[in-house]
Amino acid sequence: MNYVIGVDLGTSAVKVLLVSRSGEVVDEVSKSYPLYHDAPGHSEQDPDDWVKETKAALKELTGRLSQEDSVEGLSFSGQMHGLVLLDEDRKPLRRAILWNDTRTTTECREIETNTGLERLHELTKNPALEGFTLPKLLWVKKHEPDVFNQGNVFLLPKDYVRFRLTGDIHMDYSDAAGTLLLNVAAKSWSQEVADANGINLDWCPPLVGSHEETGTITEEAAQETGLTTSCKVFAGGADNACGAIGSGILEDGITLCSTGTSGVVLSYEATGDKDFAGNVHYFNHGAPDAFYTMGVTLAAGYSLSWYKDTFAKDQSFESLLEEAAHSPAGAKGLLFTPYIVGERTPHADSEIRGTFTGVHANHSRGDFTRAVLEGITFSLNETVENFRDKGKNVSKIISIGGGAKSSLWLQIQADIFGSEVVTLKSEQGPGMGAAMLAAFGCGWYPSLKDCADTFVGEAASYQPDQDNRALYKKLFNIYQEVYGATKSIHHRLEEFRA
Repeated sequence: MNYVIGVDLGTSAVKVLLVSRSGEVVDEVSKSYPLYHDAPGHSEQDPDDWVKETKAALKELTGRLSQEDSVEGLSFSGQMHGLVLLDEDRKPLRRAILWNDTRTTTECREIETNTGLERLHELTKNPALEGFTLPKLLWVKKHEPDVFNQGNVFLLPKDYVRFRLTGDIHMDYSDAAGTLLLNVAAKSWSQEVADANGINLDWCPPLVGSHEETGTITEEAAQETGLTTSCKVFAGGADNACGAIGSGILEDGITLCSTGTSGVVLSYEATGDKDFAGNVHYFNHGAPDAFYTMGVTLAAGYSLSWYKDTFAKDQSFESLLEEAAHSPAGAKGLLFTPYIVGERTPHADSEIRGTFTGVHANHSRGDFTRAVLEGITFSLNETVENFRDKGKNVSKIISIGGGAKSSLWLQIQADIFGSEVVTLKSEQGPGMGAAMLAAFGCGWYPSLKDCADTFVGEAASYQPDQDNRALYKKLFNIYQEVYGATKSIHHRLEEFRA
């Protein structure tokens, strides 16, 4: 039987999926690797750890195949933004600086000054944020000039792993859009941004589509992974782009809501010419000639985990959610803002902090739990409403992640978003999207949409309760005032935090 493999290179582990022509996940293997925090705000990994564990995972997976089985193609989903700086021999010059590294605030302000804020938004469609790749390049240039001067090319995490399997250097558009060096609409590296910030454009690898073949497995990698040298390797995409593909976000009107540690609201865009003024991320999609817009809540599922660990350590999530179900919509006038680690969308503010507002002696723990669920969803709804303000149709929302495992939270999402919310029969996220890119690249389907019709199936559906919807619209307006009302207070409290 013929299969494809989706490789999902995450921050904590790599997961490889073996997927059949019918979209069934036949087998999967996960391998973890270390994360290094050598200084406050620093977050790094050794690129060769990714390669080692990916090869080990593939070897374990192929070791369980029969002689009649064949892996026809392989593609990738990868953590975005991470800087892998290589020398002229294609060896890493230092550990990779990851997406969640926050050391580059000064460099972000320099980029805005060097490029011009409006021009930066016009070309790259995104604000200068610490997570992006260009600020990391400028940080290395400033703080590690000896390392920087040996640089020859930079890659993003999954591109380095793919290079080590195929010997080929490329970067796909969806990941390149997260570097702050890509002209997103034109799908080309921006000479203007590079020149303004003193970066040699020759360091930027050749660009390809996510579904395009970038080589085959080398002899050495074949021996280490159990794959054959005839196995086709496709470029793959950024984790959010692949998550969108794996969830069927391939046409207008369908939006993705993902609640992991962070929360993402992502919507399909047919063109790259809309102007969101940097208020949301605007990236190239993994689907050919498409784009997506995205807002991020930094502490979505993390807010719920923090709340449980801090106030109900001995309780299960199930028991907490059962208590929350007995609290009415609006949690009796209690509001929570999930800014416990700062915020990204629509407030790019690393110093804002969370609040419970409206606390009354009559509030129970169930009310607090419900307020946390509602507050996370209000934050996500700020992106939904931003989309609608720009004329987007948000009629159906695919919900994945932790928020899709609770019927209470799913109904809250439907009521606050004012849209149908549906779950998926099989939720494999970015890894499935990578496998779909390989299936499409191998010619199994004429388009990714045709592939999604087979690989992606909807399960439960939740419709908005109109009474709750009306109540939440009023509360959302109040929620939106909390940031402005507390910003100065939280910034002034920064000096007192340990």
